[in-house]
Amino acid sequence: MTDALITGITGQDGSYLAEFLIEKGYKIHGLVRRSSIMSRPRIEQLYFKNYNVNTKNIELHYGDLGDSSSLNRILKKCEPDEIYNLAAQSHVAISFNTPEYTGDVTGLGVVRLLDAVRDMGVKSKFYQASSSEMYGKVKNSPQTEDTPFNPQSPYACAKVFAYHITKMYREAYNMFACNGILFNHESPRRGINFVTRKITLSLARIKMGLQDKLSLGNLDAKRDWGYAKDYIEAMWMMLQHDKADDYVIAMGQNHSVREFAEKAAKILDFEIEWQGEGVKEKGVDSNTGKVIIEVVPKFYRPLDVHDLLGDPSKAKEILKWSPKVSFEELIEIMVKADLESVRREKDGMTEIY
Repeated sequence: MTDALITGITGQDGSYLAEFLIEKGYKIHGLVRRSSIMSRPRIEQLYFKNYNVNTKNIELHYGDLGDSSSLNRILKKCEPDEIYNLAAQSHVAISFNTPEYTGDVTGLGVVRLLDAVRDMGVKSKFYQASSSEMYGKVKNSPQTEDTPFNPQSPYACAKVFAYHITKMYREAYNMFACNGILFNHESPRRGINFVTRKITLSLARIKMGLQDKLSLGNLDAKRDWGYAKDYIEAMWMMLQHDKADDYVIAMGQNHSVREFAEKAAKILDFEIEWQGEGVKEKGVDSNTGKVIIEVVPKFYRPLDVHDLLGDPSKAKEILKWSPKVSFEELIEIMVKADLESVRREKDGMTEIY
């Protein structure tokens, strides 16, 4: 049985990856931080479900990327064959409010983990979750593995450091260490403070009469959005290849926040008509004449990244990876899941995360 350690297992990507690997017969070790709130809704169905009558396929370990001793202890105990480092302070806007913490966990945390692997002599293949935000204010499009980084946030700066330190450990110490430069990837498990999930959940709540308006920032920012379940397969494929390398994982097409909101609204039978400009722009449902989308200046970033577009050609050629779910299908998956969650919320049956 192959053992895998997943940091960030309670997040969107970590929970999907755990499911994916368990189905492949892996034993999963998940790093979790101590919290007074013990609810872990994204992985509860895994932790309490016995996939194999003879083996408990998932085990959680308390630790933190800010604490080297916990990383050493966990590595010594589980000796993983594969490590997927998905943990981070991953919200771009919040990184402007917590730049030191973001740099410590998202950047230096990777050094602690890589050095623990090296010091403990664990023969693990290592995956580092890099981000399209590293490209920042781009001068060339689409972005490839060779496009220069120009980070525009503390989060992106920390990820650039983590990218280069992973590459350095690979070259200096002959470690099997890969960077997956993943462009935006979404799902019904996306945190509700991320713009795509904020859109689908808020519009579902508006549809069900539980909310009046959806508040957004830069409507014209463009991102290359894909489905998280497609992207975690690419992570795994990188560690199955015979050579460690770095790969862009993307759809190869981008869309604006405005377009995402329009398509999500249409699924819920809203017809958005835009009125006004800039911070005074509003989205009106032409069916009712009600304003359901408003632009709020506080949701603009101090430095914004306007246009990201990935080129996944290398991953397609070498890993034979390709996305299965289209942009439109992704939005439909998220809207329908949130509409069902809101219905249960309205009936007092669930708590939305």
